[in-house]
Amino acid sequence: MNQLFYTTEIENGIARLDAEESRHLLTVLRRREGDRLQMTDGNGFFYEAEILEAGKKQAVVRILETHQTPEPAARLHVAIAPTKQIDRFEWFLEKATEIGIQEITPLLCKRSERTAIRHDRLEKILISAMKQSLQSRLPVLHPLTPFKKLVQQARAPRRFIAWCPDELPPHFMHQLPIATDALVLIGPEGDFTAEEVALAQVNEFSPVGLGPTRLRTETAGVLAVAGFQLAQLHLRKA
Repeated sequence: MNQLFYTTEIENGIARLDAEESRHLLTVLRRREGDRLQMTDGNGFFYEAEILEAGKKQAVVRILETHQTPEPAARLHVAIAPTKQIDRFEWFLEKATEIGIQEITPLLCKRSERTAIRHDRLEKILISAMKQSLQSRLPVLHPLTPFKKLVQQARAPRRFIAWCPDELPPHFMHQLPIATDALVLIGPEGDFTAEEVALAQVNEFSPVGLGPTRLRTETAGVLAVAGFQLAQLHLRKA
């Protein structure tokens, strides 16, 4: 599978690509009617398809084969404060998707330096990263959510808050049981406030560390995602 396309417009064995995907397929790659392609719907399915119509603004394809991929054994949800420089947050979204993540919530904290995001732009970054890494599941991107609302409504079986106190808490990777969904909070560049940490702990979030060095927000987020995946792999082999 060299090139993966994305669409959610699939009905009765026929799929339609949007204008951007169609342009790439027909203009950039110069595919024609009768040519085959691979697609995903972002919901766990890969499709082998054949081009039926090569229109100027939309390609219509026929589904030939369908393959469903298994659900992950454990789901990871990262709630993370968007960075002041949005390109750093976009880098996190890209890398987290490539490594493997199921849910992302941009988190509005007391010390947040960015209080608004363009959800549509961030969604496109997730789609691009999913296709580039040849995955069939698109991470869920939630709206920008206030810290208090998120921690009070959290339902994940395991909940963590990564922060930097004077005494380093247990490492995130060492607190992960196998096949258990987890939610981890990553704070802004100024870290969480003491009040936010206290509120999280009241709502059953365990403090964890991500190593002995001080990390940028986006680096901490990527490290949490990589740590989760490595811990799951290690636990499955144990």
